[in-house]
Amino acid sequence: MKDYKALYPPVDPILTGIKGLCPRCGQGRLFDGFLKVRPACSNCELDYRFADSGDGPVVFVILIVGFIVLGAALWMEVNINPPLWLHFLLWIPLATVFSLGLTRVLKGVLINLQYRNDARSGEVDRG
Repeated sequence: MKDYKALYPPVDPILTGIKGLCPRCGQGRLFDGFLKVRPACSNCELDYRFADSGDGPVVFVILIVGFIVLGAALWMEVNINPPLWLHFLLWIPLATVFSLGLTRVLKGVLINLQYRNDARSGEVDRG
């Protein structure tokens, strides 16, 4: 991964992750579909096999979306006191849309940060 530093200037991992772009060149697409990572970059041919975000994005999504939706639902219940069907009609679709959108964004950011910091899966040195 480090051989290409002279050919490709560093890109901002946060912005390229949000946009779903390649962590090395910042031009090619990272995703093939909505959440599936492409095999390689179409622009610089970076192999994306290193990219394994695991459960990281989902943990952040649960915490962020849960805080926002639960807080809004509790505020609405205390101040307006709507019927239960209105809560279901409002909060279930909102939580679903927020979760899907935020999962893609956070997965892209974590993969870009993984490339930037040269992170790999855990290895035991038995030297």
